[in-house]
Amino acid sequence: MKHYRPHIFVVVALAIVLSCDWQGTLRNILTDLRFTWVSRPAVGDIVVIAIDAPSIEKIGVWPWPRSLHADLLRRLETAGVRDIVFDVDFSAPSDAASDQAFVEALQAAGGSVVLPSFKQPGADGGNGTAIYINRPLKQFGEHSWTAVVNVAVEPNGLVRRYPFGENLDGQFLPSMGAVLAGQYAAKRKRFLIDFGIRTASIPKVSYIDVLRGDKATLTRLRDKKVIIGGTALELGDRFSIPNGGVVSGPVLQALAAESILQNRTLQWTSDIVTLAGLCIISLVMMFSWRRLSASLRVVVLVGMAAAVEAVAILLQARLPLVLDTSLFHTAIAVYMATIALDEIDVRDLLGRIAESRFQRIAMSLGDGLVCTDSNYRITVWNPGAAAIFGYDRAEMIGRPFDTICAGNAEAAPGSFSIRDAAHPRLQLPGGAVMEFDGRRKNGEAFPVEACFSGWQGTDGFQYGAILRDISVRKREAERVRYLAEYDSLTGLANRDTLHSELAAMIATAEMAASEVALLVVGLDGFQHINDMLGHACGDLVLCAVSERLKAEIDGAGIVARLSGDEFAIAIPRADRTETVAQLSERISLTFKTPLLTGTRLHRVKVSIGAAAYPSGGRTADELLGNSHLAFCRAKATKRGSHMVFESRIRAELEARLTLEAELVRAAERKEFELFYQPQVRLADGGLIGAEALIRWHHPTRGLVSPAEFMPVVNTSSISQRIAGWVLETACRQARVWEDAGHNVRVGVNLSPSQLQSGDLATSVAEMLDITGLTPSLLELEVTEDILLLDAERVLNIFRRIRELGVRIVFDDFGTGYGSLSYLKKFPLDGLKIDRSFVLELNVDSGDAAIVGSTIGLSKQLGLSVIAEGIEDRATADLLMSMGCEQGQGYFFGRPMPAQAFESKFLTTHDAPAKVLERGEAA
Repeated sequence: MKHYRPHIFVVVALAIVLSCDWQGTLRNILTDLRFTWVSRPAVGDIVVIAIDAPSIEKIGVWPWPRSLHADLLRRLETAGVRDIVFDVDFSAPSDAASDQAFVEALQAAGGSVVLPSFKQPGADGGNGTAIYINRPLKQFGEHSWTAVVNVAVEPNGLVRRYPFGENLDGQFLPSMGAVLAGQYAAKRKRFLIDFGIRTASIPKVSYIDVLRGDKATLTRLRDKKVIIGGTALELGDRFSIPNGGVVSGPVLQALAAESILQNRTLQWTSDIVTLAGLCIISLVMMFSWRRLSASLRVVVLVGMAAAVEAVAILLQARLPLVLDTSLFHTAIAVYMATIALDEIDVRDLLGRIAESRFQRIAMSLGDGLVCTDSNYRITVWNPGAAAIFGYDRAEMIGRPFDTICAGNAEAAPGSFSIRDAAHPRLQLPGGAVMEFDGRRKNGEAFPVEACFSGWQGTDGFQYGAILRDISVRKREAERVRYLAEYDSLTGLANRDTLHSELAAMIATAEMAASEVALLVVGLDGFQHINDMLGHACGDLVLCAVSERLKAEIDGAGIVARLSGDEFAIAIPRADRTETVAQLSERISLTFKTPLLTGTRLHRVKVSIGAAAYPSGGRTADELLGNSHLAFCRAKATKRGSHMVFESRIRAELEARLTLEAELVRAAERKEFELFYQPQVRLADGGLIGAEALIRWHHPTRGLVSPAEFMPVVNTSSISQRIAGWVLETACRQARVWEDAGHNVRVGVNLSPSQLQSGDLATSVAEMLDITGLTPSLLELEVTEDILLLDAERVLNIFRRIRELGVRIVFDDFGTGYGSLSYLKKFPLDGLKIDRSFVLELNVDSGDAAIVGSTIGLSKQLGLSVIAEGIEDRATADLLMSMGCEQGQGYFFGRPMPAQAFESKFLTTHDAPAKVLERGEAA
């Protein structure tokens, strides 16, 4: 079988070439090359009269009138040409005069003119299968011959073959080239045009020169056959021919005619010749395969290829035959390839290629690559390994792999050896990845990541390792781990680490039935240090605080930083010699001593919240939450204090959260209502206004006092929504009373949230515009906590509100710290004396003095005064005697719904007198 292998390869290759139609491509390539190698000139008996660019430029845009062709025929007749062939379409009529002139010229030519016929595809009921035949017009055909001009374009876009003629409608018509050559037998086969005939040698003259009667041109045409057709690019009559050529239609017809005239109607040799040649080549190779050396066989094959091609060139040059040598050359090429493969040791070649590729990869690899033999001695040491360990390749080849390991199994128990990696897992895909400590040439030990693999080589089992220095990665991982567990500024444990340590302490305390104390420590006024001295100084203070806390617990527990200025201390308390409150006090007292940061001393106060396991929480999360809750309560109660968590703190918080949720639902369910308390003139009891006071109709608890829910409203997210509803409802009610003819001034208490977010002045203006309320009938009551928010911003808002015509009064006057300065600074219309000074006015001389002074001061400042909390006639009289003109209190009327207020104070004509009567009766 081995002896026949080359011949089998040849048969398979030839079958592949034939089945893929590569034979035709190769055959055409070889034939075209021979056209280039053996060329010949044209005979010159056929001249192309070119409708070229100069002719179109002189005569005008194509198509031209047929009268010009008639004039051309007359010129050609006088020049003495033999045959005249037109490669121009005459199948459609033009103007009658031109057509008649052309008929007369044809008659005068006496039948020496040939006109073209051609086939073209057309639509046949939409299927596009019909063929239309375009013939010259009947009046032209009666005085001329006709010839077919169609040529076949091959799939690759080239024209190679040419017919002697075609049957059109059952009638044989010769082709135009055959007519020019004078040979057009019906039974002759298509032939290959001899493209070895140089197209440049075909004579050409310009149409315009003939039409003008140029003597030199007409002389060249005597006794010649002429073909008239378009050669200008713009006419588009172009064909691609072998060897990259492009010719016009008339030139292609002339080439075909020249091929016929020169007996160059080329035909392929038969397949029998090809088969015989292949058999000869095969017999020669079968005879010589084992008798001749490879080099001699190659010489024989090259000689046969040259001989076959020489014969093909000679035949194509001398005879109209084209020898198909494509399969010959294919067989010879396959035989030569088989000889090469037969002489080469493929396995050895592949081995050398693989080794060369491995060496290139190993030398270019950035990581270290080390290979060993079965005795673990190094056989490969790449530059990456040299860069990692510091040893040159010459120093390491042949040395044990354990040379680069930090220690060995005998010297250091537990240290790494390559024998630890030598197990069957190395033969699995991906090998085994592990880490060990390596040692550089300078003795430095460092972590190494290695991917070990093993394979069976020709010299026994071998090992390979890709090594990577991971010391930087280890340091980065340690840095990431540190940042994940500790605070980068102070070095204290962070919240996550505290949580883990606290959980461990609780688990230990649970088994030992002991306690764990958790203190949350926060700095008071730390933001002031950042703002005044900068964050760099603030960071120094935080570091100093952390050092003092660590020194105070002296390793007894863990200190952590929770957030910006909050720390935590977790301490197991097995002996319980010190209570949690005492521990908090001790920590607080340590900050009596100033903190030294550089050259600056800082006095810092801390607030502390504490909780202890198990009373203050049974899990780390509960202990953290409860201690922080105690811390927030301590900070809200008094800065610099400490508080131990009690269950009531959590209960109060939960009650507040429940109340906040109920308030949100109350707003959605419209459970709020405004009550109105009358404000009167003390002199005659006349009604001057009413204060709008919110009430809550709880679905289960009934009417809830504002004192219970308003503190929560003012410090929760729903504050602005409820405050806006109060303002809108009060304005709408005041407008209703105004429309009814009662100019009742309505007082509305402002909420801090209305000034903290949004623009209150704009909101008031929009509300007045929406409701249509007269601005003077709206009175806004402000308290000192509102004025403390942002004095300049509040001052600007109040001025804009005053410009609207709305009154602003100071509520609960006398209960704050800077009330007198506010009277001077802010644009106020009046003030309300707090009820705490009015209730005991008759019996407390101090209250009387304060009230009297306030009334006098207000009059001097031009402010109106309303006294709150009047509950009897004697108090009202005393206030009136002090100069107070307006009052409000239960003596005149309790807060009541709007409808009750209307019926009680707005529907009677003697309302002022009745207000006093009701007060006396009460």
